[in-house]
Amino acid sequence: MSEVLESYAQGSWFTPADKGAPLADANTGETVARISKNGPDVAEMIEYARSVGGPALRALTFHQRANLLKEVAKHLMEYKDEFYALSYRTGATKRDTMVDVDGGFGTLFSFSSKGRRELPNSTVILDGPLEPLSKGGTFVAQHVYTSRPGVAVQINAFNFPVWGMLEKLAPAFLAGMPSIVKPAGQTAYLTVAVVKRMVESGLLPEGSLQLLVGSHRGLLDDLGPQDIVGFTGSAATGAILRNHPNVVSGGVQLNVEADSLNCSILGPDVAVQDPEFDLYVKQIVTEMTVKAGQKCTAIRRILVPTSMAEAVTEALTERLAKVTVGAADNPDVRMGALVSLDQREEVRKAVKALRTSSALVFGDPEEVEVTGADAESGAFMSPILLRAEPGAQEPHEVEAFGPVSTIITYDTVDEAVELAARGQGSLVGSLVTNDEDVAREVVLGVAPWHGRVLVLNRDDAKESTGHGSPLPVLVHGGPGRAGGGEELGGVRGVKHHMQRTAIQGSPDMLTAITGHWTTGSRRSVGDVHPFRKDLSQLRIGDTIASAERTVTRADIDHFAEFTGDTFYAHTDEEAAAANPLFGGIVAHGYLVVSLAAGLFVDPDPGPVLANFGVDNLRFLTPVKEDAVIKVTLTAKQITPRTNADYGEVRWDAVVTDQDGEAVATYDVLTLVAKGQE
Repeated sequence: MSEVLESYAQGSWFTPADKGAPLADANTGETVARISKNGPDVAEMIEYARSVGGPALRALTFHQRANLLKEVAKHLMEYKDEFYALSYRTGATKRDTMVDVDGGFGTLFSFSSKGRRELPNSTVILDGPLEPLSKGGTFVAQHVYTSRPGVAVQINAFNFPVWGMLEKLAPAFLAGMPSIVKPAGQTAYLTVAVVKRMVESGLLPEGSLQLLVGSHRGLLDDLGPQDIVGFTGSAATGAILRNHPNVVSGGVQLNVEADSLNCSILGPDVAVQDPEFDLYVKQIVTEMTVKAGQKCTAIRRILVPTSMAEAVTEALTERLAKVTVGAADNPDVRMGALVSLDQREEVRKAVKALRTSSALVFGDPEEVEVTGADAESGAFMSPILLRAEPGAQEPHEVEAFGPVSTIITYDTVDEAVELAARGQGSLVGSLVTNDEDVAREVVLGVAPWHGRVLVLNRDDAKESTGHGSPLPVLVHGGPGRAGGGEELGGVRGVKHHMQRTAIQGSPDMLTAITGHWTTGSRRSVGDVHPFRKDLSQLRIGDTIASAERTVTRADIDHFAEFTGDTFYAHTDEEAAAANPLFGGIVAHGYLVVSLAAGLFVDPDPGPVLANFGVDNLRFLTPVKEDAVIKVTLTAKQITPRTNADYGEVRWDAVVTDQDGEAVATYDVLTLVAKGQE
């Protein structure tokens, strides 16, 4: 007898006492594993996540969490063959498995990189600039993101047992929230295998990851206002979760990704001989057959100009006829099985509903020729192409979650936009066109109804990731029928799991709270030049107040000649005097910044290894000849790199003139050696 799948709760594996129900191989019908509805105590799992996992994660900085994600991904890569073998049993081909398994690992790597490059080596994220609240500058505000002391619960669908888990885990982990993973039953054995490898690595802080196999009944009962639920699945189940008392009135944050009748529009400019026509047809077939169409981002509605309907139908039929259906591990197979016989039956019912207003133009929902497997034992199905009658309602209402798509015609661009919107909200839409005017009109028209829009043409096709591929750096979600949620999106996904708060106080208080120097805070001017200090010695607020420098006409003339920047404000006295902004010859802004660098830079070799940029440069007022400038440079933010012997230091630079008026402000970015901690 196959083993019953275990849950991972409170630091140990939980084995149900009963035998559970069988989970069948999608290709053969053989039992892969057994699954029980009886799992560990959910309330205790939630408490363990809050009391053990949360504090352990929040004790780490964003960079430390990011490095752990990278190490976990590297560890999982060592077991790809194991995961691939199990993935085949879900009906996923090698191509499908790459999307799920490799895509999941890639998401961990992506969020790790984002965390190290875009987040501070701290536990607080600043959101936007300082907000001055008083004339004297003693009362200011700063928006910040901080970690929630709650748990991130994920309830996943069957179609992506690896990616679906990891794409939710990565941003939650970076945000400092422990996760409880509830996989869909039919493919849970693959999720369990991945979690076992993650646990055995010993890389994850205790309590930061738990796994609940079986029923999710009662999973929301013990959640509260600091907890987040991420759900991927049917709109019906999403509606049940939305009506849970803890969501309605208990403050639980619910993110839903549900049904999505995604469309792809062929632009009215495209002719059969154009490259875009072939791109369109290939894309449709790909989205119908990857994962046997069991993707929330698959193309369900094919919107084409009426004049192109016959050509598109013929081209799609020709390509679909070449698709080989069969055993997922057979290298000759293009499309594998649906996940189960029950799922195939659901798709057949949906096709029947669609056929009330659409004609079947390719495929047979009841029969299919199969390669390398027994058609009776596996959950195999032919790709199904339908063509809707004018005014058909069903294609905009019924989702067949399988290799099914419907051709719908339009006569004007406005009608195409209206048809796209009739899906009532989608995860993704695509437009294939080489006309920029068409692209603008369609994209701006459909954008309010979509979480992502791909514009495909001959220029980007070679490097395009395709209609159906969510990317870690882009938001994944959609309005209306698609659930109204939003996942991924790089750092946006991290912030989604955190609390944004406006902190009000004095500049010194905000500096102390955020660990980031705030304008108006104390500066520390010592005997040692800050550039002589390594990272272990440097402190927020360390400052150099420079000597003065007169900006002469000779300086301005030399800079103009040397750089070739002979703009009239620097070279033509009459024209410069006529412009009320200048009132005479003024120094180049970049000359002012260059002279300022000469005033604060310490020239000898030392802890400062390099200047790697300037941010937020603003020239506030013109600097005329014979003006006297000086610069105040203050250590604003210190970010040690966890994997290098140096860190980044952001310096606040203010250049003032002889009247004390600021003429330029900017941030100087340097790399500084760590030294001895």
